[in-house]
Amino acid sequence: MPQVETLNALRTRSIGALALALGLFHLANVSGLLVLSTMVVRAVHLTVMLSLIFLLAADPAASGRRKSGIWLSILLFCAAMGSGIYLLARWEDIAFSGGATTTTDIVVGVMIILLVVEAARRATGNFLAVITAVFLAYPLVSPWLPGVLYGRGVRIESAISFLSLSGQGIYGIPIGVASTYIILFTIFGAFLSEFGAGGFFFRFSTVLTRGMTAASAKTAVVFSTLLGMISGSAAGNVAVTGSFTIPVMKREGYRPHQAGAIEAVVSTGGQIMPPVMGAAAFIMAEIVGTPYVNIMKAGLMPALLFFVSVLVVVHLQALKSGIRPGEPETGGEPMSKTLFSGVPFVVPFIALVGMMIAGYSPVKASFYAIALLLGLHLLWTRAISMELFRKFGRAVVAGVRSAIPISAACAAAGIISGILSVTGLGSKLSIFFISMSGGVPVVGLFLTMVAAIILGMGLPTTAAYLILATVVAPALAEMGIPLLTAHMFVFFFGCVSTITPPVALASYVAAGVADADVNRVGWTAFRYGLVCYLLPFAFFYGPALLAEGTLLAIGSTAASGVLGVFFLAAAIVGYLREDLAAVERVWITLAGIALLDQGFATDLLGLAVAGLWLLYNRFAARPRNLV
Repeated sequence: MPQVETLNALRTRSIGALALALGLFHLANVSGLLVLSTMVVRAVHLTVMLSLIFLLAADPAASGRRKSGIWLSILLFCAAMGSGIYLLARWEDIAFSGGATTTTDIVVGVMIILLVVEAARRATGNFLAVITAVFLAYPLVSPWLPGVLYGRGVRIESAISFLSLSGQGIYGIPIGVASTYIILFTIFGAFLSEFGAGGFFFRFSTVLTRGMTAASAKTAVVFSTLLGMISGSAAGNVAVTGSFTIPVMKREGYRPHQAGAIEAVVSTGGQIMPPVMGAAAFIMAEIVGTPYVNIMKAGLMPALLFFVSVLVVVHLQALKSGIRPGEPETGGEPMSKTLFSGVPFVVPFIALVGMMIAGYSPVKASFYAIALLLGLHLLWTRAISMELFRKFGRAVVAGVRSAIPISAACAAAGIISGILSVTGLGSKLSIFFISMSGGVPVVGLFLTMVAAIILGMGLPTTAAYLILATVVAPALAEMGIPLLTAHMFVFFFGCVSTITPPVALASYVAAGVADADVNRVGWTAFRYGLVCYLLPFAFFYGPALLAEGTLLAIGSTAASGVLGVFFLAAAIVGYLREDLAAVERVWITLAGIALLDQGFATDLLGLAVAGLWLLYNRFAARPRNLV
């Protein structure tokens, strides 16, 4: 037993040292202390991430079947380190020779590919690994496949070189995003968490909502929105914020499945809320060829409408269930005191957004935000101690570790994207998709929605988005749909898949925290989040929802959109001052959809339908006090 404890301590220290070294490497790179090529940064990042995945699995304290896998994990760790070092030594010679490779290069390339697939399996689950393996097999079997899947194949050596020994494939855009944007934002989020931002955000949310009906649920909405803007991960957001919010909601009177569903929905909304919308949004900026700030602008109004709808849902659900305002969790602390205590967190966060709007790259903005956070912490505490250095180290390590699953998913997504590119399968599938939809945009969007939800059930949002962005988004663009709209459409449904039964990862995590039935939480979350399934169609028909058009068009669309989601939320809950009959829910659903659609005529139609419904309820034989 003492030997096991010694080995486990050595492993733990090794993991911490590797993660700290990688985090410092990235911070030094973005600060300008290191000036390295893109390929070196990506190769170092992936090498260490793969090594961490396998080292984390080599637990000396494991027993049973897991114990037999320790030596395999150690072997894979050594293979990851060795292949990465070899690539770093050889990539320049391969690149400058025009891609000429040796037998050893190809062997190492195969090793890197297999390591990525296994790392993706361990970090994200079997489904992504299986999908990646299927794509890897395609060049081998394509000459014998029928129809659109037929291909003349490619030389195996060329495919291996393209995927694992060049700046494409594994070391392409996805891992490039993971090794720049994502790693810096996860480190920034870890710094906020380590220095106490989570506690501040929770206090701020409770002070903001105290005394309100459904105060705990509204706290969950605000709290999850604030943290979700940093984390960009639905399941991760549930795990962090749910431990605070779900018990409070249950104490206030929400049933366990309702509390879990609310948390799952608002945490999913965190993925679509700027400034950090997850790895997929950064990849979108690279593919579309637009600054990330434009992605932020496009995502802002749909995200705000989504959170307005959730706030209305939880408010009406509380009224329907008879939940009364409870005692505030923070006592009588004034808002000014709460805000003052949060200056070291609020200022860096505002500065982060401001710098990106001013034109700084997200990478530079996140680095300066970290530096500002440290500076304000020193100003507040007026002391430099060993605890500060320990907090710094813990934050860097936590930030790197939280980026491990994303990096594994990005590397696997790079293989999929590389196969689609090198074999020409992507363009073939795009043509097939256009023919399936008959060239009709709305049909193409509906098929995209189905594909995104199905892929998102088993794949991380990043991988699901990248597949559809490569195959479907170009086809949608050919049908006349603006490129950014097509990509935002794919992105939204990739995110919302986390609350779409039967496989709804965010709902699963929330059910565990709430101690509720998984299926009940999943279907309740699906119902509460229905507005998010309509918003992508709304911004197809109304570009002003993506901040495109005149200020008047954007403003009027926002106003009618808020009214539209209010009616839709009432229909979802089935309550507006009192219970609604089925026909009334249909009635106000139609009004909400019409108001959500951009246009003067549809706004008038929505207002007319809502007005007729209100008049009916005022003067019907069974009067209702609804106005």
